[in-house]
Amino acid sequence: MNIPPSINTIIRQQPYPFLFTTISGSHLYGFPSHDYDLRGVHILPVQEVVGLKTINETIEVSEVRDSLEIDLVTHDVKKFFLMLIKKNGYVLEQLYSPLILTTSPEHQELKIIARDCITRHHSYHYLGFATTQWKLFHKEYTHQVKPLLYVYRVLLTGIYLMQTGVIEANLIKLNEVFNLSYIPDLIAQKLAGTERSILPDINVPFHQREYERLRNQLQEASQSSQLPEAPSCTVALHNLLVHLRLRSEL
Repeated sequence: MNIPPSINTIIRQQPYPFLFTTISGSHLYGFPSHDYDLRGVHILPVQEVVGLKTINETIEVSEVRDSLEIDLVTHDVKKFFLMLIKKNGYVLEQLYSPLILTTSPEHQELKIIARDCITRHHSYHYLGFATTQWKLFHKEYTHQVKPLLYVYRVLLTGIYLMQTGVIEANLIKLNEVFNLSYIPDLIAQKLAGTERSILPDINVPFHQREYERLRNQLQEASQSSQLPEAPSCTVALHNLLVHLRLRSEL
């Protein structure tokens, strides 16, 4: 994809070196908007992590540049690694995003290590996220297209992960597997409208049934998944973290 120059400018202005930066959010999910969600991992120098309090573990920048809303969030490498050990689908999607802004050899190494961080219990992340988005879809009975798309995106991502062990966050690509007839129309309505586009003639009972069906399918996929019960990536993450900290002093 073509990266707007203002995004590269914001990346260059950050104070610490990056392990990687990627694009997440709607661009990753297959229905892009004028908002850009940038995510990544920065590497704090040793002198900033050996004291009583580590500073700048998370850096957040929100700006409007060239009519684009740009939201950048990066975590220090240690904080990110600790999140990887937990059942956190967000960080996995950021790590494996194909929309790469900056990378490094250690980024590629981390993607290999993180395969051993994925467990069947990541299903709870996607079940919880789907519940939140379904509630937003019903909020004040406005029935906006964005939360409904997010409902389907996260449930299909979760099912696919349980079945294959692979992170796929793009709803268009997921639907090549699941073939849900209503997904293309929902995406088209999202792309043709605004961030808060409302679905005036939506068949709510139909989508209620689909939501419940896919939730059940995700739960069943988790129970039958070949993914492990617990992560086995801790030692490799520790070794990579030590390497990155020591290298930052060279």
